[in-house]
Amino acid sequence: MAGGTWTSQNKKQPGVYINVKSSMAQSVNVGDRGIVAICKPLSWGSEGNIMTINVGDDFTQYIGYDSTNDKALFLREIFKGSGNTKGPVKVMLYRPTTTGAAKATATIAPLTITAKYNGVRGNDISITSIADPDNAGSFTVQTVIDGAVKHTQSGKTVADLQDNDWVTFSGTGDLAASAGTSLAGGSDGTVSSAAYSTFLITLEPYTFNVLIYDGTDSTIQAAYVAFIKRLREDLGKKCQAVMAGVESNSDAVISVKNGVVLSDGTVLNPQQVTWWVGGAEAGANYSESLVYAQYPDAVNVSPRLTASEVDEALDKGQIVFFEEFGNVKVVSDINTLTAYTPDKGEAFSLNQVIRTLDTIANDIYKNFSQNYIGKIQNNAAGRDLLKAWIVGYLNEIQANNGIQNFVADDVVVGAGNALNAVVITLAIQPVAAIEKIYITATLTD
Repeated sequence: MAGGTWTSQNKKQPGVYINVKSSMAQSVNVGDRGIVAICKPLSWGSEGNIMTINVGDDFTQYIGYDSTNDKALFLREIFKGSGNTKGPVKVMLYRPTTTGAAKATATIAPLTITAKYNGVRGNDISITSIADPDNAGSFTVQTVIDGAVKHTQSGKTVADLQDNDWVTFSGTGDLAASAGTSLAGGSDGTVSSAAYSTFLITLEPYTFNVLIYDGTDSTIQAAYVAFIKRLREDLGKKCQAVMAGVESNSDAVISVKNGVVLSDGTVLNPQQVTWWVGGAEAGANYSESLVYAQYPDAVNVSPRLTASEVDEALDKGQIVFFEEFGNVKVVSDINTLTAYTPDKGEAFSLNQVIRTLDTIANDIYKNFSQNYIGKIQNNAAGRDLLKAWIVGYLNEIQANNGIQNFVADDVVVGAGNALNAVVITLAIQPVAAIEKIYITATLTD
């Protein structure tokens, strides 16, 4: 279904077109959040498609490593959440195709073993083929990863063996014994910029809240910014992108300024910290802010910024971390919008406000597309149904501290210029977390 913003009532496709504007001077069931998307070069796993990892899943089946491995660090950080909020409920992970990638292989003649996927993880696989003393001519074949047996089967010939989650078997003839043969030749290959463009094309039909880019390529950054803006403005999909060091003047883009140091001494640079920021922003709901939110297991920042450097970063709309009392926290939960207009005032630079507005826009879009378009007549009774749902929905948002001072008269549903069009006007005032407390202490006699 079509969606996006509108300036005049001239749309061709049926759809829900939503504008969100600032009403502030410049001085039912609410939809869930918690979906992160990321394109990540890997050493194992399916290439060129979206893999959905739910919170609590074993990472091994997706990336070839369990949650304790250094290769899983990016997923651990994404799922962490903050001291204030939960983490995401799922990650949509895309492994890009590469140039020069290869699958690890080995031979126990006449048996050829090939890793299921391209990548260096295949080099950690070994195969043992042990004669069965109780069954003449039969062998027990084990697939071993990092010393742990992952699969066991028996057979007399190559044709008796079944592929498993780690390897495929090929060849013709009787099996032979081997105390342990390691696969070799696996390679990750090189990722091109074009692979990220392919990822964005693949991702477009999906629904997500935050898109993470953890690299430094300015061309790819620009592509991500253009993509996320197009989703918001042309397709009506309200989401944000997180990356490091970007200055884009957009409420759609969150930029990370500095990194952190974890309790085990691991130093995460700003690009790597996008993992945590993306997960925390996606996991936070419309009534939650990451202002002064604690970064779990972080004990210091890298680099430490002076007060003037912090102010400069905030002026650019960047997420800044600081250390206080042994904890690492977010200074302000902001995006890169820095040039304000009558339609987008300063409030739009606060990610909590954007979460509220995005939640409302996404929920209205979903509900109307499923329950109203093509089903409700465009007369007074039909328009009253639309208004009743919106009012009930916004009352729920207000009850949960997402908006304030809302009354039913803030919703106006009227007939559009065309016979089949409806124009809806909403006036809402989002709530934001307290960031600044000014205290005057007066000494008295």
